[in-house]
Amino acid sequence: MSKSKANTASTEEDVENKNTAKKPSKSKKPTVKDLQAEIEELNIQVSEAKDKYLRLFAEFDNFKKRNIRERMDLLKNASQDAFSSLLPVVDDFDRAKKSADDDSSEETFSEGVLLVYNKLYNILTNKGLKKMESTGELFDPELHEAITKIPAPTEDLKGKIIDTIESGFYLNDKIIRHAKVVVGE
Repeated sequence: MSKSKANTASTEEDVENKNTAKKPSKSKKPTVKDLQAEIEELNIQVSEAKDKYLRLFAEFDNFKKRNIRERMDLLKNASQDAFSSLLPVVDDFDRAKKSADDDSSEETFSEGVLLVYNKLYNILTNKGLKKMESTGELFDPELHEAITKIPAPTEDLKGKIIDTIESGFYLNDKIIRHAKVVVGE
């Protein structure tokens, strides 16, 4: 047999096989129950796919919201290092002002220095820095660092802060430095 006859014979067989594959056999006619079962199975698959889609969409939406919130917090607290570096200067200013306000002190706080002091505090306050008030408050280890304990001068000062050695500060309601205090016992 030549090659052309062999190719022709195989192509005819291929065509015949394709034709029989396309024709549905009469013995495999689907019943109503088979179709209903297939419809139910497809409905289950659709509901599972829809559930997965909704969960994935909700997860992505939560990711976007969390990412936005983290970025806002980062921008809000990005200046924390700069403020932490300025806190010793603010402490020195407070000590100088306290010394100048003392009647027994010979030092004075000139009007120009007072203006600079007020301007610095206003700028820091506008940027979100807030001084922690601690003297007379109950001791809270989350906010305060106890340097020492001394006997309380009165009974109502037990467990309270008697003196503040170094003020604590908040930056946008986040503690950037704990107050160092003396507690009465």
